[in-house]
Amino acid sequence: MISAPCRLGILATLVPGKPISFTAMKAATSLSDGNLHVQTRKLADVGYIEINKVRKGRRSVTEFRLTELGLERLRLHVMKLQKVLDAETGAARPSRAERRDDAAVWA
Repeated sequence: MISAPCRLGILATLVPGKPISFTAMKAATSLSDGNLHVQTRKLADVGYIEINKVRKGRRSVTEFRLTELGLERLRLHVMKLQKVLDAETGAARPSRAERRDDAAVWA
């Protein structure tokens, strides 16, 4: 569930703990409206995030919040990834010149 880059990006954006609006999440993840809707629904269906509609003046705003289960699963996923990186496999590692610092990791 978490290995999809777009869902990982959504969860990572929610780690600080504050609710994030649909608009802010869209900007943070660079997902389209439709894709953000589908991916957040999938995360909500398994209990990793909560989706709430809140009133802001005359408007209704959709907000997302990370659940305890979602944070636990994200931590587990990151630990598994770290184990893969830490494993002594003897595989060739990229040189510093080959490494990328990709700012759009979540895209």
